[in-house]
Amino acid sequence: MNKTVLITGAGSGIGEACARRLAGEGAQLVLVGRRAAPLERLAAETGGLVLVGDAADGATWAGFVERIRARFGGLDALLACAGGHGLGRATDTTDEAWRAALHGNLDSAFHSARACLPLLVERRGSIVLLGSIASLAAGPEVCGYTTAKHALLGLNRSLARDYGPLGVRVNCVCPGWVRTPMADEEMRALMAHHGESLDAAYARVTAEVPLRRPATPEEIAAVCRFLISDEAAIVTGATLVADGGSSIVDVPTLAYARLGGAA
Repeated sequence: MNKTVLITGAGSGIGEACARRLAGEGAQLVLVGRRAAPLERLAAETGGLVLVGDAADGATWAGFVERIRARFGGLDALLACAGGHGLGRATDTTDEAWRAALHGNLDSAFHSARACLPLLVERRGSIVLLGSIASLAAGPEVCGYTTAKHALLGLNRSLARDYGPLGVRVNCVCPGWVRTPMADEEMRALMAHHGESLDAAYARVTAEVPLRRPATPEEIAAVCRFLISDEAAIVTGATLVADGGSSIVDVPTLAYARLGGAA
């Protein structure tokens, strides 16, 4: 893949998997994240340019863009993988927690896209925003996260409409459960409550998912890779759900499926 790709949230999880996948295909990488150590380790393997900073802080991007242009001459794709938590019901969510949820999950995507768009217009490039099934439905007690991830779909559509005429494609990937360090942390409450292993906790949360398992980061990286590739040249403004089928389940009928012990 003869492209220069910027990945936010590149230090772990899906962002890291995207970096490894694309580097293996010959892409030149720009690795953005808040923690230097994991980025430096990844850069040693992939040859990527490390830019340490908060993707949600607009002030950091001017210097970043200058370094990208100096090193690579331009940019072909942005994978906005940076994200974070946003736990709690509305009445349990403090002002600080609300701002943090929007900052980590929405502001990071907006500021990344806004800064990179001039470079992407020059090369008729593309953007992939990392959403979630929380972009489509509400889980329990994740008000900030759900709101921010829903808002990403609006950002996706707005960017696709405004910059499509300039040759830039924008799409959103919505995974379900993915075995990442962040998801592992979310499993701990189930592990403690049921006295079970990490594998058992993942099995519990995917018991009603048609494919009966979480995704791997590498599987989501493959979806992101497709969307920035030339094979997806006609795809823009799309929401590509990669959740093992969980979002197609008709929840009110689950009781009927269990009547006969159906799988």
